[in-house]
Amino acid sequence: MDKRLRRSKDKKLGGVCAGLAEYFDIDPTWVRLGWAILTICSAAFPGLIAYLVFWLIMPESEA
Repeated sequence: MDKRLRRSKDKKLGGVCAGLAEYFDIDPTWVRLGWAILTICSAAFPGLIAYLVFWLIMPESEA
C-alpha cells in the first residue's frame, strides 16, 4: 500500500487537517481541534503560517 500525505476532499478550509488525519488514520475532528489549540496557544502566527505552507505544498487527493 502506497501511503501518501495529501490534502483531503473532506475539507473545511483547505483539506490540510483532514489529509493529516487520513494519513495517520484518525478522526479529522481531533486533528482540527489539536491544530486550533496549538495555533491559539502559540500566539496564532506559527500555526497559521504552517497551515498555509502545508496548503501550498501538499497535493490534493485524486479520489
